[in-house]
Amino acid sequence: MAILKMKRLRLMVVRSRKEELLRELQRLGCVELSEIGQELQDSEAQGLVTRESSSLMALKARQNTLDHAVALLDKYAPAKGKLLSAKPEYGGDELLSDAGVDEALKLAEAIGSADERVRRIAAEESRLHSLIESLTPWKELDLPLDTEGTERAAVLTGSISGRISLDEVTRALGEAAEEAELFSISQDKSAHYVLLVCMRESLTAVQECLRTFGFTATAFSGMTGTPKEGIAASEKTLQELAEEKAAWSADIAGRGGNRDELKLASDRVGVQIAAAEAEDRLFGTESTLVLEGWMPAEREAELEQVLERLECAWETSDPEKDEYDQVPVQLKNNALTNSLNMVTNMYSLPAYGSVDPNPLMAPFFILFYGLMMADMGYGALMVIAAIVAMKKIKPKAGTLAFCQLRLYAGISTFIMGALTGGLFGDAPYRIVHMFNPKSTWEGLPYLFNPIYNSETVLYGAMVLGVIHLNVGMIVSAVEKVRGGNPLDAVFEEGPLWVILVGGILYALPAMGIAHFSTMPGLVILIIGAVALLFGAGRHSKGFGKVTAAIGCIYNTLTGWFGDILSYSRIMALMLAGGVVGQVFNTIAAMPAGSMGVNLFTIIIFIVIFLVGHAMNFALNLLGCFVHDLRLQCLEFFGKFYQDGGRPFQPLKIKTKYVSAKEN
Repeated sequence: MAILKMKRLRLMVVRSRKEELLRELQRLGCVELSEIGQELQDSEAQGLVTRESSSLMALKARQNTLDHAVALLDKYAPAKGKLLSAKPEYGGDELLSDAGVDEALKLAEAIGSADERVRRIAAEESRLHSLIESLTPWKELDLPLDTEGTERAAVLTGSISGRISLDEVTRALGEAAEEAELFSISQDKSAHYVLLVCMRESLTAVQECLRTFGFTATAFSGMTGTPKEGIAASEKTLQELAEEKAAWSADIAGRGGNRDELKLASDRVGVQIAAAEAEDRLFGTESTLVLEGWMPAEREAELEQVLERLECAWETSDPEKDEYDQVPVQLKNNALTNSLNMVTNMYSLPAYGSVDPNPLMAPFFILFYGLMMADMGYGALMVIAAIVAMKKIKPKAGTLAFCQLRLYAGISTFIMGALTGGLFGDAPYRIVHMFNPKSTWEGLPYLFNPIYNSETVLYGAMVLGVIHLNVGMIVSAVEKVRGGNPLDAVFEEGPLWVILVGGILYALPAMGIAHFSTMPGLVILIIGAVALLFGAGRHSKGFGKVTAAIGCIYNTLTGWFGDILSYSRIMALMLAGGVVGQVFNTIAAMPAGSMGVNLFTIIIFIVIFLVGHAMNFALNLLGCFVHDLRLQCLEFFGKFYQDGGRPFQPLKIKTKYVSAKEN
């Protein structure tokens, strides 16, 4: 698989065919419209062409209204959908049609108006509850709230801190104004609620006295009647508002059957929005329109048929090298490599004209994931979950890639679990020995086991790392040769391979694995080292050759040592997952070991087993993915990958609530 070859498209069409052209481009989904080139910009500046305008803002407002109505229905009448159900499918013609959109908009506006009324009622209810709360302390006051006193006497209501004694306040008032009287209406933990009556001529002195006790006046502006009457009226109003709110809420909930209608209308407007955004990139005169864009070369014949039918004048051209940074990138993948698209997209798309990493990365990513998790039980769960999801929800694009990746990783995990003898840790061994403690069965057979053969697994992981890194170097060397720089490959990757061969030939007899002399290996090592140092300094002059050589030695030693050591995480995760699984199995079997096998100990075993392995499985799903991703993005990509690609975003039928049938 590879990065699709792109071509620049330029076309002209008569204005009367504009809408038809945009609809056909949406159906095909293979043309990305771009900003106009310099020639058209100059023409625009001279007034020869003008940019097209669309009703984009109005369309977005319509979609927002529809989406808001759907959200309100989800709030007032939650849908009872099936678990893992697929979105309804519609053909391109159905989604490009605006049938039913106006009716759906009227319905959405009615739902929005009803919700607005509900929110106003809720605000009024909140106000009335606050009013009742403020009147409750004065409930026993048998005096109209708008009472201000008489011509000679003043009446004040207010509160004093509950920590102050009213007797102390009364004595102070008697000294300030002998005729002043303080009445306690109610009290709670925080305050005394009081009524003050005094002569108007002594009001100032009374207020000055009360201020020393933290007196806070309470005003009931605009209120009439006694507090009891005010509370009763508010409660009656609340009851009426509750009935009205329930009626409006029921009205919204009753429209739940129109949810699908609103969703379809929203997606139809969304299709119109995509066309309007494309329309804003068109330029033209009174009679013609001009557009520029990018398209995959493999779709040219298909596009040609449409453009000829619409009587367009058009041309395509290959991008120049200096235009590569403008060319969008689309990866062409099969069912296996498509699963790695989500990994590539999380990192960065490759630059146009470089290498598609997915076919190279796929076997390593899937193999490493299986090695890290290495359990038949977990692998089977992943496979089953992926198959069920793909069958039920019929995923597309990124969701499909995720399901495919889980499927392949699950198959790899199951196979590696079979090789390591892992089935939910050592569950078979624990279950057999729980029922028969005297059993001599040693568990499932294995080819290698991270617990008993940890060194072997560690060395194997590092060997896989060397292979992985060398594949990246091979790709780098090939790209340099294809780019006309064969000497860069010879002096950058070549010496490392010579050193690798020399190191192997030197290590085999030194470790007693082979019986020939170490001298050939040592000679080859020296040759490779000299070639590496020469290559590092061949573009430098004078003392720069020395510094380049020193830097090369340091970077090569630390870089390769660190890169290879990173692959030990394969063994570490394999060991960690297996040990944690065994620990949960051991804990689950402990009650049966001390109390014997009975219904109680079996239930305890099942509960601990399920909870423990659910936690271990979840942690391993995430941990293995993250560490596998790191090996690909840092170690592997670092050898050859050129990132910075811009994703190909063609004008096509995009939906949110429904699924568009593929052509």
